[in-house]
Amino acid sequence: MKNLLIVESPAKASTIEKYLGGDFSVKSSVGHIRELPPGDDDAIDVAHDFAPKYAIVAGKKKLVGELKRAVKAADEVWLATDEDREGEAIAWHLSEVLGLNPDTTKRITFHEITKPALSDALKHPRVIDMDVVRAQQARQILDRLVGYELSPVVWKKVPGGKSAGRVQSPALRLVVEREREIAAFQPESSFKVSGTFCATAPNTAAHTANPNAAASQVPDDERNHFKADLTHTIADEATAHALLDVLTAANWRVADLKQSDGTRRPPAPFTTSTLQQEANSRLGFSARATMSAAQALYQAGHITYMRTDSTTLSKVALSAIASYLTQQFGSEYVHTRQFQTKSAGAQEAHEAIRPSNVARETAGKNDFERRLYGLIRARTLASQMAEAKIRKTTAVIEPSTSAERFEAKGEVIAFDGFLAVYGRSGEKYLPALTVGQPLSAGDIVARQTFSKPPGRYTEGSLVKKLEELGIGRPSTYATILENLKSRSYIKIGEGEGIQRQAIELTLAPESGVVRQILTERTGSDKGRLVPNAIGEVLSDFLLQYFSDIMDYGFTAHTETELDCIEKGTCNSTTMLHEFYEPFHQKVEAAADIDRRTVAKARQIGADPKTGKMVSARIGRFGPMLQLGMADDEEKPRFAKLPEGRTIDTVTLEESLEMFQLPRLLGQTPAGDDIKANVGRFGPYVQVGSLFASIPKASGLDPFTISLEQGLELYEEKKRKDAEKNIALFDSGIKVLRGRYGPYVTNGKKNVTIAKDIDPTTVTEAQAAEM
Repeated sequence: MKNLLIVESPAKASTIEKYLGGDFSVKSSVGHIRELPPGDDDAIDVAHDFAPKYAIVAGKKKLVGELKRAVKAADEVWLATDEDREGEAIAWHLSEVLGLNPDTTKRITFHEITKPALSDALKHPRVIDMDVVRAQQARQILDRLVGYELSPVVWKKVPGGKSAGRVQSPALRLVVEREREIAAFQPESSFKVSGTFCATAPNTAAHTANPNAAASQVPDDERNHFKADLTHTIADEATAHALLDVLTAANWRVADLKQSDGTRRPPAPFTTSTLQQEANSRLGFSARATMSAAQALYQAGHITYMRTDSTTLSKVALSAIASYLTQQFGSEYVHTRQFQTKSAGAQEAHEAIRPSNVARETAGKNDFERRLYGLIRARTLASQMAEAKIRKTTAVIEPSTSAERFEAKGEVIAFDGFLAVYGRSGEKYLPALTVGQPLSAGDIVARQTFSKPPGRYTEGSLVKKLEELGIGRPSTYATILENLKSRSYIKIGEGEGIQRQAIELTLAPESGVVRQILTERTGSDKGRLVPNAIGEVLSDFLLQYFSDIMDYGFTAHTETELDCIEKGTCNSTTMLHEFYEPFHQKVEAAADIDRRTVAKARQIGADPKTGKMVSARIGRFGPMLQLGMADDEEKPRFAKLPEGRTIDTVTLEESLEMFQLPRLLGQTPAGDDIKANVGRFGPYVQVGSLFASIPKASGLDPFTISLEQGLELYEEKKRKDAEKNIALFDSGIKVLRGRYGPYVTNGKKNVTIAKDIDPTTVTEAQAAEM
């Protein structure tokens, strides 16, 4: 073996091997090979300038041995891990463990896995950049210190708290603060007046915001109809009704036409952050799904490196894109440009995310990857296309009986430019109108509307906010969001909102004004980020006792200092000392915090039957209800909050209803009691130690479910369990069929059964040994 090239991903290794000749052997480290040992409080020697104590990652000793043997057999070793901080750190750990000299070992990086990129990288090797390594170490040490010192405080002082982190905690604060803004918002109502109009003279031309929708595609009976809105809202119903009365006998005409030419500029090619935002907005992908699909596309050689703050494209890429666009669309669609990178701390890759071969129309091994590739490709092409030319038209509509004015707006796209590949649907038609043209009016509607509170964050909009504030790095946002969700600090909302009534006044031709009350939904949190009660309590706790961790400016300043370390202009040890010493003092002071003052609690009222106080508070598994006090002679009873209620909104009546559970439905044919209740994971029916969930889609609940319906769920659960069970032993160990194959379990630990073993032949002794 002459050359050994080490990368961090097996998928990346297999792709690279296709391009390199027989002189190279490509091996993978499968990510990091060394780490700060989990659970080791002494992994960082604070007394000696935060010296880290690394250990081989669990389960990788065999891999390290294989790499050492490969190094001995090679004439030259090349380290080709990713080009960000983590990749540089992995290269340094490899040099340390494999006995390589970091000052002479060849280190190469590339933005895309293509033969030209690899050939160019091999011609321009460098050595490991220790400034970048020190920045990664400082970030890792900082996060380890915060996590290992702050998380135990959270466990002890915050009911249900699991952990806290340097970056995830400010992200949680953003979600909590937005929820409280919504709760405090007082909507104000007004009336919006709009009408449907028709050009009385036939017209054949149509203005449209969609360059692909020809006028001939618009039906004749729709082409001349359009909607116009009153230029202002009306404060109350009486004034709105009076206006409609005045408009009853009105004749209508086009009083004015305003036209202006404008342009729309294409967006920049994707960075990590904007890719996550747009994939969430357009495709509905979570940050985690986006990064997983992007990682796979990169490793397969389809796109450039997916962790980047840069919007720059290489000269080679710009030339290839221009050539492709000229061939496919014509030279008038081409506008080669570079976008300025907005992130002052851009420290990762030096090129935007783009296809490795822009002529390739589709790529990826599944629908997630194919859709994401299509989005990346369209955005890349659009960034190098001409601006769209738009003619905006505003028609002013005048009634003969009032001085009020209505406006109708539409667009003509004179030249679609980049919209040919990166437009959005949502056509807005206007017929070709002339000043003075008479119009006939259809319904004129005054609809009560309500001002809206700030919108809850989506994953995409939270990522955008974090980037604006300089909190974290785009490559970490997916992990931040997953941590917040997995620890039940936030959730993806599923609520449809609540119903409210709105007044609608309709002036129809020759029927006068008709008033009706409509029902609408408001406050839906579906697909949005909503804080759980535990998340709110944790955010309040950290904000009170660890304000630096929660301060947006402080967190952003830390990121700036890490960038400074990477550039070699700041000292990592100095930065760690400045952060750690005041932080550690606060951790020590937290020992005196009374846990009872942290838990959010609210006394709802007294039970009329027993006189005992009912309160809502946070427990270990989230918000709950308590009947009675801890110092009562009889122990308090506990129940879950009703679905859709919070500690602040649950009523006494709703609370007392929850204490009617568990509810006895009756008996099974065998004479066992069957009960309905609500547990940690939702409503269920129970017979002995068997629990059967009450499906949400069934429309049933523990208060109304009948004995017959409960027995049906019970029998179905028994049938499924019987299909799942292979063997049940007296010791409590079971052999079961699982989603990923047969396994044995003792209720705490699951062990997969090897494929060459027939699970039906496993004995109790064999299962216990497994």
